[in-house]
Amino acid sequence: MPRDVDTILHYYADPGDGSEPTPIYVGQGTVTNERKMAQVQVTVHDITERESEFTLDKTGFQLVTRPTTAAACVADNFENVDLIKSEYFPDTVNLLKEETAATRVFIFDHKVRRGPADWHSRGQGNASQRGPLHRVHIDQSYDGADFLVKWFLPDEADTLLQHRWQIINVWRPLHTIAKDPLAVADAHSVADTDLVEARVVYRDHTRKTWTVKAPPAGSPPHKWHYKHQQTTDEVMLIKCFDSADDGSVARRVPHSAFRDKEYDDAPPRESIEVRALVFYHGV
Repeated sequence: MPRDVDTILHYYADPGDGSEPTPIYVGQGTVTNERKMAQVQVTVHDITERESEFTLDKTGFQLVTRPTTAAACVADNFENVDLIKSEYFPDTVNLLKEETAATRVFIFDHKVRRGPADWHSRGQGNASQRGPLHRVHIDQSYDGADFLVKWFLPDEADTLLQHRWQIINVWRPLHTIAKDPLAVADAHSVADTDLVEARVVYRDHTRKTWTVKAPPAGSPPHKWHYKHQQTTDEVMLIKCFDSADDGSVARRVPHSAFRDKEYDDAPPRESIEVRALVFYHGV
């Protein structure tokens, strides 16, 4: 049976003075995130038995049942980065092509998370303890998405950006999820005015993301969803960007880990997230 959860999500605490959010700094194995957040009470609705209602075009996220073919990665518990790139990346490319009918998929990043929820506060070297992210966010802003195509595919960017394209995260549990599950918001329930562009600063470049404000008083709440006890064969596709801006499809999906008090004593959540540029024209 579906199991909804009343919980707290951490939204951006906008000071209201027009100042930019505190940047996140990434470098030398350390992530520094001192952005101020506000706690907001929400209900996260379980999509169990309703999975087919949620699609990339309709809501911006989609749960796909797809066991991985990367047996060596499973046996290694996704510890070996070379194995992830040689076995799991191609498996993920195939999954995305089959689910979206894309002609080309370019993986530009991945994150394995198996650490504690307070990993941000652990100082120098905390990236090696990377755990769930309890902050409502979208990985790329609209300008930030364009930048990634130009950064990773500079010789082809002008042509690729003329056609529809997307950024999709492929999020898979390494073990059935109990603690710190992943919440995703129905894209159409989140207004662009709730999004605030923010910077992530790397040694050699800067990326732009969305941090997310709670809806203003009197506005409908954001619609949050998750899959209770999501298994290793259940993959959540999360659309971070879609170049289609005519209102016909969902464009971007806020997401965040959240606390389910029933599982406070469970082992830390383990997951792998692959981030991909998805194209529908050209080679």
